Amino acid sequence: MRLCFLVEEHYRHDGMPNEVIRRLTAWGHQVDVVRPGGSLLSMTEAVRAGSHDAWVLKTVSGGPGLTLLEAAAAAGLTTVNDARSIRGVRDKALAAAIGRARGLPLPPTYAAARPELLREVPAAAYPLVVKPADGSSGRAVHLVSSPERLEAMLPVLAGEGLLIAQPYVPNSGTDIKVYAVGGELFATERCSPLHPDPAVRERGVPLSAEVAAIAAQVGAVYGLDLYGVDVLLGPEGPVVVDVNDFPSFRQVPDAAARVARAVLDLARRGGSGLPPAPPARSYARTLTIPAQVPAGAVDGA
Repeated sequence: MRLCFLVEEHYRHDGMPNEVIRRLTAWGHQVDVVRPGGSLLSMTEAVRAGSHDAWVLKTVSGGPGLTLLEAAAAAGLTTVNDARSIRGVRDKALAAAIGRARGLPLPPTYAAARPELLREVPAAAYPLVVKPADGSSGRAVHLVSSPERLEAMLPVLAGEGLLIAQPYVPNSGTDIKVYAVGGELFATERCSPLHPDPAVRERGVPLSAEVAAIAAQVGAVYGLDLYGVDVLLGPEGPVVVDVNDFPSFRQVPDAAARVARAVLDLARRGGSGLPPAPPARSYARTLTIPAQVPAGAVDGA
């Protein structure tokens, strides 16, 4: 097969996707790598029907790669993930609206085009987590303890574009990252970006049935095949705090081969073949996932 990987400079030397590209090449497939952020793109020539079996995006939010992927999709070409699905999660304000409307346990979310507009968030909602709507890799995530603290942080928040604010979910200082690849779910535990602790090392952990059900529903709600979900275990149950398309898949056993096989399978099928609830796998056992998010899931406010 012939595949086109769109890779931003940020991931130029990253194991994901470079290891996947090497694995696909070793299996005899042709992989063309385009760096949207470092190349002059002839948009009329870059996307040609039949030029590739699938286009794969590994870029930062807000980069030009998604535009090129959407151009490929508009020409009827297969994309991994679906271009519209990627847009739906990379805009965190949009992702929150979609997720809450579809019953996912996300916190209530405010969006503000200018940081001073966050003054209108009710005092009862504090402490707040404030971050850019197009942020990634934990960039510019702030815990704002009070309206007075918000005033002091307005200069720091300026220039970040559209911001979202969500009530802070009390937690242990670690979060659960669930990776979905090839119809399987894998869970890791890692330090929360709001509670940095060098002693906390990322590690694989068993995946509970409740968290697995929510992670599977995330894929169905947003239409994603390869994705990651950040979950906090709050006092009232699991809460989804972020969704990423094509994440790092750290701690997933033989991740490069799994992702490579998933890309090939999607390319052969011409796009998403996402089941409503893929089987889950932990490092110790396989779990049966309910078809829907558990009825007790809450918004974490």
